[in-house]
Amino acid sequence: MSQPALRVRGVSKAFLGLQAVSDVTFDVDEGTLTALIGPNGAGKTTLFNIVTQLYNPDTGHVELFGVSIDDKSSQEIAEMGMIRTFQTARVFPTMTALENVLAGAHLKVKSATYKQMLWLPGARREEAAILRKGEALLDLVGLSAFRDAAAGDLPMGAQKLLEVIRAMMAHPRVLLLDEPAAGLNDTETSELAALLKAIKLAGVTVLVVEHNMSLVMSVADRVIALDAGKIIANGSALEVRNDPRVVEAYIGRAQEGTDA
Repeated sequence: MSQPALRVRGVSKAFLGLQAVSDVTFDVDEGTLTALIGPNGAGKTTLFNIVTQLYNPDTGHVELFGVSIDDKSSQEIAEMGMIRTFQTARVFPTMTALENVLAGAHLKVKSATYKQMLWLPGARREEAAILRKGEALLDLVGLSAFRDAAAGDLPMGAQKLLEVIRAMMAHPRVLLLDEPAAGLNDTETSELAALLKAIKLAGVTVLVVEHNMSLVMSVADRVIALDAGKIIANGSALEVRNDPRVVEAYIGRAQEGTDA
């Protein structure tokens, strides 16, 4: 049996005495899409920040493909193949949509700087391949018409899609997405669902924090539910959706908020 792409063991984190994450343990199998769900304040983003080493856990450890990343920098983790996005889209506002996407390829460009300066054949072929992939990704999420528009002028939903495909330009082995559907309309959410399925089909392992339960149910192989910093359910999308603890802690509360 192959080792998990991502392994989280006994992770805990407190802030000023408030326990944000408590003894969390789970695996993310290679080539699968796992969703983290839970109400606001459940500890999802804190857990994300621990996994990507923006926060150091008080206890526990994280492994990427069997290698501890507890002492790795964010840059080292990216070079190992794990890339993340954030809740708020972080585009380069004055650059075009296409330029934003192409910027994601910088970690994987193999041609040496002097070759690029001399514009040698190897560099030209590599740049052409990067351009084709960038344009194909824009087309996949319905943003081809905005390829030359300034990213900062795009609607927030389009900016979030742009950030996801920019991350894909780095050829990640593991992709972490923090609430990618937040702020997206129905059309954009459908495009995101198609993109996530394409990403998984390409063999990329995905861990996503998401509140849109319809999206989660349509794309996730596995769902982990958090409440008050602890895992309360871990299983298939159908199993977790029907778990009484999840209905009470998250889905039920969301429905109550809608009814109010």
